[in-house]
Amino acid sequence: MTEIAFTKGHGTGNDFVIVADPEGELDLSDAQVAALCDRRFGVGADGLLRVVRSARIAEGAAALEEEPEAEWFMDYRNADGSKAEMCGNGVRVFVHYLLEAGLAAIPAGSTLPVGTRAGVRDVMRSESGYQVDLGRWRIEPGEPLVRARGLSVSRPGLGIDVGNPHVVVAIASDAELDELDLGGRPAIDPEPANGANVEFVVPREPLVKDGVGRVRMRVFERGVGETLSCGTGVAATALAVRHWAGAQAPDHWRVDVPGGTLGVRMFPAEDGEHVALSGPAVLVYTGTVALA
Repeated sequence: MTEIAFTKGHGTGNDFVIVADPEGELDLSDAQVAALCDRRFGVGADGLLRVVRSARIAEGAAALEEEPEAEWFMDYRNADGSKAEMCGNGVRVFVHYLLEAGLAAIPAGSTLPVGTRAGVRDVMRSESGYQVDLGRWRIEPGEPLVRARGLSVSRPGLGIDVGNPHVVVAIASDAELDELDLGGRPAIDPEPANGANVEFVVPREPLVKDGVGRVRMRVFERGVGETLSCGTGVAATALAVRHWAGAQAPDHWRVDVPGGTLGVRMFPAEDGEHVALSGPAVLVYTGTVALA
């Protein structure tokens, strides 16, 4: 048995085991990651964030080519050990860890580039904690049908890609959203090649208040299950509802999830419209754990 140090952190209840491995010396198997994330026999988390220098992980080469200043790479793994492209809550927690550990800094008015499998993501401080530019997004073609426990019939969804895949489903009322049973994976027809997170959303009343759109959401994350929050899912949800609402819909959104509230902002950039996510990041405790 080998003991490794870890830190536990979360962003609006979406929690992570953080393992510092700057020189890329750890080769964590899917089974080891799943054991660490197990809520009964391990530390317990929705996923694992390995803190590694971009130059010390194979996927980091693309990040450094895109942005030579992206020293750090977020090696994000789902709770089942599978690799994921991006995590909106995770990248804020990742950056908060870097700052608290003295591994990086964000001078006033600047951003910190972080390598991910979805590309480099720029993170800055915000009033609520941190804001991450999730980059360009796109609507996927087709209209997948989603079947979930608690829904009497399949519902149409909208595919949104924000670096990782999502399918957003509109729900009629708070009561219907509350009655959903997300203990099992919703079925998507046709099933995306790499799977997808599924978000179920209901608008607040009124939908827009003081120029800000307001919705409530629950999410089932691939490789994890239902979580208290999903950062990229929050962004996808706001984008989907803005799309459904039409041309007069706002570019600023407040999304309530079981773990708290996150902000979403859409803004123009040189390469097209980007979407940004803002919210808190918290480090809870540190410790050591035996790695089988």
